[in-house]
This record gives sequence, C-alpha cells and structure tokens, in this order.
Amino acid sequence: MTKKIKVAAAHVSPVYMDPMKTAEKAADWILKAAKQDIELVVFPEVYIPGFPYWINLYAPLIQAELNRHYHDVSVEVSGPEIALVADAAREAGCVVVVGISEREEGGRTCFNSSVTIDANGEIKLVHRKLMPTYAERYIWGMGDGSTLGVSDTKVGKVGALICWEHTMNLTRQALAEENIEIHAAHWPGLSTMAGFDQIANIQIEAMMRNHALSAQCFVVCSSSPVTKEMIDFFESKLGKQELLSDGGGWTTIIQPFSALLVDPHSGLEEKLVSCEIDMNERNDTKLWVDSIGHYSRPDVMKLHIDKSPKKTSIISHEENENIKTV
Repeated sequence: MTKKIKVAAAHVSPVYMDPMKTAEKAADWILKAAKQDIELVVFPEVYIPGFPYWINLYAPLIQAELNRHYHDVSVEVSGPEIALVADAAREAGCVVVVGISEREEGGRTCFNSSVTIDANGEIKLVHRKLMPTYAERYIWGMGDGSTLGVSDTKVGKVGALICWEHTMNLTRQALAEENIEIHAAHWPGLSTMAGFDQIANIQIEAMMRNHALSAQCFVVCSSSPVTKEMIDFFESKLGKQELLSDGGGWTTIIQPFSALLVDPHSGLEEKLVSCEIDMNERNDTKLWVDSIGHYSRPDVMKLHIDKSPKKTSIISHEENENIKTV
C-alpha cells in the first residue's frame, strides 16, 4: 500500500540570540509549510536561539560571560517558546522537529536538544545530544540513553540526531532498531568556517546518504546559514575574527536507497526544501538490506542500549537496603 507525504527541511536562520522571536519565526515557517500541504518540517541544530559559533573562534576564558548569556537565552521545554511552536504545529496539522538549546527545568545545565512535536501539538520526545562536539562542551552537557529513540507520529516513525552524533554508528543503529521511517538531521552552517570550508558539506552528505541506506529510512537534513547578524553579534562582544564568514549550510532530502530527492541548498536564501516521499520505497530498499532483519547477524554482533536516565545522586538507606534515586 502506497503512502505519500510531503516533507520539508527548513533552510532558515534564527533571530539570533532571541529565543521568543526565533520561535515566532519558526511558527511563521510552519504555517507557510501548511499552505504547501507539507506534513513534516525539520529545523536546524539549536535553531532556538541559534548556534554559538564563537566557541570555535576565540580563546576559552574570554568567552565565559557570553557563554553564561547563552545559558540565559536557552529555553526550558515547558516554556513559552516551545509552547508557541507546538501551537503552530497543531494549527498547521504538521509534525515539527526543531533543534533547541535546552536549559534543564529549574536549573542551569544546558543540552543541545531536538524536540519532536506531533501534528496535534503534543511533544513526543526531547532528545539530548549524547556527545557535544569539541568546544561545544563549554556550553552543553551530555545527554543519556533515556532520550534516544523514535516517536510514533501522524506521518510515521520519526527519529532525530544532531550534527556529529551521525558519526556514532551505534547511535544510528539504535534508531534503526526501532524501525525508524523518517530521520530528522539537525546541522549548523559549517562550510564557511576556516578548516571546514572544503570538507564540511562533503562530510555531511556522506553521513546523510550512509544513514539513509544503513537504516533504510528517509533523511530530512536541515541546516542554518551563518548570517552577518550573527557575526556582528559576537564580534561586538569578543572582537574581530577572520575564521568564519556568512553563508553556508547544506539542506536536502534523501531516500532510503541513498539518492538525493532534491538538489542540496546552501547560502543565505531562506526556503523550505521540500518534496513528496513515497513510504513504500523503504520496502523496496528492505528487499535488499534490512538492518534489523535478514541483513543482520545477532549471533555475531549485538547492540546493548542503556535507556535508563542518569541521575546526579543516589540516596542509599542501609538500614532497610532501599535505594532511592532522585
């Protein structure tokens, strides 16, 4: 039975460091998507409030004040910004997967997170990036296995990973094990950064095509271009730099046999990169390779996934041998 749906990757920049205005902008794009009969929209990595590019451009100690401010403008999942995006998803009847800098409820630790919102506005999953990359550890903590998974949504089984999580083969396989149908891939704009300008888009394309084939899923890959507004913001705080310029990003949609369904889009032009996908193509691919079925060897290799949440303290009561986790 054929099921066709229209999906989109949003190639858009945030209202930098302003979480509410960025949420409003996301809502506008979601409603635009609905007018194009789009049923799923994926937004870039930490779209709310924007990627902290300065972490890779300046010495660590001079960043401290700005990094603290970034924690200030990160958002709680229960806050008004996510509520606004969820309301837009419900109004549009559209599944939304948006990258955010998540501040822990009532705390100060932040995570690089992906929020999956169903077409009725229900938050299905908040996935926290398992391993912040390089200087990202100035900003974000590590997620645990409790947030790794696939959500049943109006359009099917949707999962998400963030940036270089896609290099973690076991993490990708964990989503494949849950029979992922559509994968949301969140990325920043990397191809205008010195040292990455020649390789960033090549790396992203290789990882996205590989995941589509190895998990037999559609990949909706969204990234955000670097704008002059972003550069002006952190240069006004930290001084001039010559390592990052505006533009970049690499946004596209890939089918399960790893072919591009739409030409990749880069640069400052904002748009919804969209196309129709035929879910039956997964069955065509799985005829050849089914990574959780006939093309697996559990007698040789097995994947152990620990989905227990990792708490900061365990209180032990020796007198009655009870253990309470808080």
